[in-house]
Amino acid sequence: MNLKLSIIILNWNGWQDTIECLESVFQNNHPNYNVIVVDNDSNDESVQKIKEYCNGKIKIKSTFFRYDPNNKPLEILETEPDNNFQRKKIVESSSPTLFLIKNNKNEGFAEGNNIGIRYALNNLNPDYILLLNNDTVVDKEFLVQMLKISENNDKIGITGPKIYYYDEPNRIWFAKGKISWKFCRGLNTGHNEIDVGQHDHVTEVEYVSGCAFLIKKEVVDKIGLFDKRFFLYFEEIDLALKASKIGYKSFFVPGGKIWHKVSRSGGGIKGKVGLYYITRNRWLFMKKWAKKTDFLFFVIYQTIGAIIFPISLSIYYKNPKLFLAYYRGIYDGLTTIINDF
Repeated sequence: MNLKLSIIILNWNGWQDTIECLESVFQNNHPNYNVIVVDNDSNDESVQKIKEYCNGKIKIKSTFFRYDPNNKPLEILETEPDNNFQRKKIVESSSPTLFLIKNNKNEGFAEGNNIGIRYALNNLNPDYILLLNNDTVVDKEFLVQMLKISENNDKIGITGPKIYYYDEPNRIWFAKGKISWKFCRGLNTGHNEIDVGQHDHVTEVEYVSGCAFLIKKEVVDKIGLFDKRFFLYFEEIDLALKASKIGYKSFFVPGGKIWHKVSRSGGGIKGKVGLYYITRNRWLFMKKWAKKTDFLFFVIYQTIGAIIFPISLSIYYKNPKLFLAYYRGIYDGLTTIINDF
């Protein structure tokens, strides 16, 4: 398979995770790919450290692989963000190559990845685009396995691997994504289960995790990029539904395997940033996609839980700032859907 991939990795103050991820990616068994690292205006030493890694000055220690000094130095091409879809000259370089894009502000997950996707479409002519979290480590065969399934059916537009916890390498973090429409939650079949082969069948799903999201270029050409209003969380489900609307399917590929450090940037609901965006984006997502009956149930459910949820979370995680983050998320979510729809 000579399919060409662009792998987009978003970095924000996380160079230690990013270079471990990069080392695993550069040891994968698919031969034809390039890597785009989009730095979201980090205020640590991220850009310099990533360059040092590429030049062979930082040796990675990991329990998942042995550091390979033989593929260093890696070719680095620094570039500016592409802000539109005007076609540029296709960049010809040896494979693999690392393209480093430095944003001048934190664009979030959605637009940060959009910037990388635009650059790939405008300059690199890939057949597929892989969005990969920087706090992951990948198996050597993960791309080969996902491409094999994706190429098997013209209507498979998006695929995702089996994702394990980094700290518990045989415990599943994410497998098969399904949407709970009344509660606006992602139901993750297999979550927290020890893997004994119970989820080893290729399966059609409603969505795959944005942690590792492989999409055909032809699908991106037809449906566009992430909705940047989401900023963080729900953007990958939104994109999967847009693909589904025009007939493309999403599939879980258990033969593709990666390990994830889980919520290093946003923090999920236990962090005020993660809780804010999850709370806010539920309103955006439901207004955009839910049936009227499901949306009505969601509104009632949110109204009843508006006191219980933030108090419970603040007590459980011993963080009183979660209380305000939750209400700010509700307010901004309601304000956004009133203004935008």
